[in-house]
Amino acid sequence: MIEYRNLRVAILGGGSVGSQVASLLLEHGAELAARAGAGLELVGVAVRDPKATRDAVIPAELITTDAESLILGADIVVELIGGIEPARTYILQALHSGADVITANKAVLANHGPELFEAAEQVGAQLYYEAAVGGAIPIIRPLRDSLAGDRVKRILGIVNGTTNYILDRMDTWGDDFDEALAEATRLGYAEADPTADIEGFDAAQKASILASLAFHTTVPLDAVHREGITSVIREQVHAARKAGYVVKLLAICERLTDAATGVEGVSARVHPALVPLDHPLAAVHGANNAVFVEAEAAGSLMFYGAGAGGIQTASAVLGDLVSAARRHVAGGPGVAESTHANLPVLPISSVTTRYQITLSVVDEPGVLAAIATLFSDHGVSVEAVSQSVRDGADAPTATLVIVTHEAAESALASTVTALAASPVVSSVVSVLRVEGL
Repeated sequence: MIEYRNLRVAILGGGSVGSQVASLLLEHGAELAARAGAGLELVGVAVRDPKATRDAVIPAELITTDAESLILGADIVVELIGGIEPARTYILQALHSGADVITANKAVLANHGPELFEAAEQVGAQLYYEAAVGGAIPIIRPLRDSLAGDRVKRILGIVNGTTNYILDRMDTWGDDFDEALAEATRLGYAEADPTADIEGFDAAQKASILASLAFHTTVPLDAVHREGITSVIREQVHAARKAGYVVKLLAICERLTDAATGVEGVSARVHPALVPLDHPLAAVHGANNAVFVEAEAAGSLMFYGAGAGGIQTASAVLGDLVSAARRHVAGGPGVAESTHANLPVLPISSVTTRYQITLSVVDEPGVLAAIATLFSDHGVSVEAVSQSVRDGADAPTATLVIVTHEAAESALASTVTALAASPVVSSVVSVLRVEGL
């Protein structure tokens, strides 16, 4: 029998996720209370427009535009507004009032995480954010709790459903980028302005959060190298499949040692990459997300599922809500965020990786030798070369696809620059990193 007092829950935001959280909390309140050890009383849902159409029905008496009053009267505040402001201000108000906060807001965490975690620690409150990365996929708790005693070496994540849908459609249906984007928009996977997704901003925010958590080190958003998928063309995707790869937009967080300086640090980057067909991430289709974790003792772990969607994300939020309620019942201060390793964040030039470089060259004697010399001059070893010849109007041209051995990113980048300037190279058609080997 529940003896602890009812906990007052305020929800900020009545959009796709907020309305689903409110609806599920009202529908399953008794069951959630039994799990939490305390009643969960929804005291209100703060919205911008009370008359807006919502994915799930919220009783009219719970809807308000007065977010601050809700915050001050709540034990637990659920922030589902999105964006940075006023979300940041509301989260700080809630924490300073002693309330625990649950958020699905990757932007505010990536940009202001240290400030928010410090505010929570000062008052003994707790900030929960399972839904901020990967939607319904449980990845925050495993990294923060289950793997806290292990040493995470690397994370490879497909953390944006829109870009995964686009690249998957280019691979399986043969669409070009614009066709795949149009279909993603029609199905509601892409926003009217898809820039945050297709240019990698969304994935970079999640990479910042994952790296900070996995390596117990603050990894600011501006330290995350970011490239989008707008330059990926259908021919690259087809060539990748033929060579035994698929193209995925990956968030990569890894612990590494800079070869030049010997400094151990961490790196976080987002870019399209070739993933071998036998790697688990290659089988992630449609708008799904997956996070592949490589840990020293636990080995390889895969977390897979729906990365977005109102009801799916609501599942993660309600899990945090039960955890927050249990903490209230148990008593004691919240658990501080573990970001005290203070490892340096290394630039992408410190990364060791492989490249697949596609070149268009004039088909004449001496070209291969000249290109091989450029690679050698920059300390990059070639693993494989394939060539196809096309008869042009003036002179036959050849397409060379070159896969390198592992090398420093800085050496590979300088090699590409030299290739682009070489008189034997008509154009550098594409450059993709190879990951997951």
